[in-house]
Amino acid sequence: MNFNQTELSGYLDIFWQFSWPEWIIFSLIINIFLYLFSIGLYVFIEKTCHKSQLQEKNHPVTRSDFYLSLLTVLCNSLVLLIGAFLWKNGWIVLREAQSTFGIIVEVAALLLLMDLLMYFFHFAAHLPFIYKTLHGKHHEHVSTNFLSLFVLHPFETIGFGLMMLALLIGYDFSVVSISIYLLLNLIWGTIGHLNREFFPSSFDRFFVGTTRFHNQHHMDESKNFGFYTSIWDRVFGTFK
Repeated sequence: MNFNQTELSGYLDIFWQFSWPEWIIFSLIINIFLYLFSIGLYVFIEKTCHKSQLQEKNHPVTRSDFYLSLLTVLCNSLVLLIGAFLWKNGWIVLREAQSTFGIIVEVAALLLLMDLLMYFFHFAAHLPFIYKTLHGKHHEHVSTNFLSLFVLHPFETIGFGLMMLALLIGYDFSVVSISIYLLLNLIWGTIGHLNREFFPSSFDRFFVGTTRFHNQHHMDESKNFGFYTSIWDRVFGTFK
């Protein structure tokens, strides 16, 4: 089975012809949509999941966190614009067609490679001279709420994005694989910052970065730096 190359080519041709003002508007619209999707998913799971809370109550929603979350949306929009610039100048090549198996392999590769890069990036963010300036605000959320995923210093947001762009420069991934990965990334980040365990407890045996796994990191900042999996924490001795 192959995805329709002609159809994908049509979409890419449309984006290729975008002017920079159109790219800016598109980037803002898509990132605002993803922001609202994450909040909606969080609230939906909170209302429908009957599992007990991991902590007694959610972190309160503050005005400063709301403004910082909007700044994160702007930073994500900037990363998309940087990616568009690299694509239009030949630094990033988007393959337009791939078999279903190829898509699965590429998505798995993106998840594992980004998990490794984010592990080291996240670990570095906890070094004392960086933590106070960059990452400490996020960890004010010992418990979490629907904005916690987006309460990040701008340098963190852009840093995560640049790691993704570095992988895209290094290998010509399918546009379908990238899209699936980015959607999974948003969903996983949202679920990871719930105050209820979303995954069955048996998932710990499969090295999955469960809600409980990331919640433990918010309570003990020296453990569980991974995002999608617990593999790298187990390898480097930071798993709890």
